Amino acid sequence: MARTHHPSSDTSRLAVETRRLTRVYKTRRELTTALQDVDLEVGEGELFGVLGPNGAGKTTLIKILVTLLLPTSGQAFVDGLDVVTDYKRLRSRIGMVSGGEQAGYGILKVREQLWMFSQFYGMDSTAARKRIDELLERLGLSDAANKQITGLSSGMRQKMNLVRGLMTDPRVLFLDEPTVALDVSAARDVRSEVRRWMREDPTRTVILTTHYMQEADELCDRVAIVNRGRIVAEGTPRALKQSVDDDVIVDLQLDPGTPVLDRLRAIEGVGAASVREEDGVDRFSLMLADDGVLPRVMTTVEGAGRHVSGLVRRQPTLEDAFVKLVGRSMTEEEA
Repeated sequence: MARTHHPSSDTSRLAVETRRLTRVYKTRRELTTALQDVDLEVGEGELFGVLGPNGAGKTTLIKILVTLLLPTSGQAFVDGLDVVTDYKRLRSRIGMVSGGEQAGYGILKVREQLWMFSQFYGMDSTAARKRIDELLERLGLSDAANKQITGLSSGMRQKMNLVRGLMTDPRVLFLDEPTVALDVSAARDVRSEVRRWMREDPTRTVILTTHYMQEADELCDRVAIVNRGRIVAEGTPRALKQSVDDDVIVDLQLDPGTPVLDRLRAIEGVGAASVREEDGVDRFSLMLADDGVLPRVMTTVEGAGRHVSGLVRRQPTLEDAFVKLVGRSMTEEEA
């Protein structure tokens, strides 16, 4: 479940603000717009999600906010500081952890690597060692403190990266796909520690980018859905799901056969349709205007010679909200 904390309504306490933020990449042959006129306001104390497919512009946004990339135009402020003109002051107030990152030196042991980064940040050595040991224990890494980084599993490595991001107690923590490629247990531990860290101080803010719908739904106070460099919707997970409450959501399972997705999308009353192949069957999600559309769906499926092996009506998800807004599933957008 999402946290019950509600951020302050005092707009003077914005942790992150962007104004028409745009980033264009130039190559010899073309211009690629990664971000286009992005306006965001994230209140102090929020866990704010940036949700979208790979290539949507999420990482570009984060890199600008953590002063690793200059915007082409527009402005961005983090903890009240301009990311372009005040980047030196800002860097001591923020932290960043990316999924699957390999920062550091594999020949070092876990505690050695973390201490090295603490010195890059200018931390007092004694205080840093105490903080590192505390966080290693909290994340279940105490037994690995003297283990070489090259011997860590991906889950343990990402927990170590999270320790690095938390040990300076940043005002704003940026998590860029922090659980990508992690198993269920490691991802759960990472999310649990993020929650606990925010509960300790209600002024701490987290900006989370993810393409995992369930992660955004579970963790975030509010979510911005980003696609092709633009924000297409913003709100609480509950409000975004309510945007498709008037639709009938049906999951249809078909045995392999003739492609039928385009035919389903052409049916009057089908607002959106997506499909994924799983375990040798096609799993369709259909958004219908009302129950009366379902007989037309079944007639179309039968006319294509497809066999229905499962049919379920369910409550809407963030994935459904994304499909309604964009017209395609997250997987189709990534493709």
